[in-house]
Amino acid sequence: MARKNYMFTNRRHSDKAVMGMILGIISLAAMIAVIFLSYSKGGNVPAGYGFTGLFAVVFSVVGLVLGITSMREKNQFLLFPVIGIILNGVALVLLGVLLYAAL
Repeated sequence: MARKNYMFTNRRHSDKAVMGMILGIISLAAMIAVIFLSYSKGGNVPAGYGFTGLFAVVFSVVGLVLGITSMREKNQFLLFPVIGIILNGVALVLLGVLLYAAL
């Protein structure tokens, strides 16, 4: 029996949304790694951890912008933009908590 593939919509996943989600995963993983490693070393960490946190913030801001702009596109699925916005937002909140704890 032949199976036919039907497509009832012309929606697709936006490339910007997928990239925003990937950047969110990378930035969240980097922020968690930096926080965990700096906590395990008692706060005496090399400068590379700070650069990793800085790049994670840059990735998170870019991913957040990509997620928001892809939400505004028409005829696109909204799963990846929402996941990307949430992941990037959580990474930025972790940065805020880290900066607040450093004061």
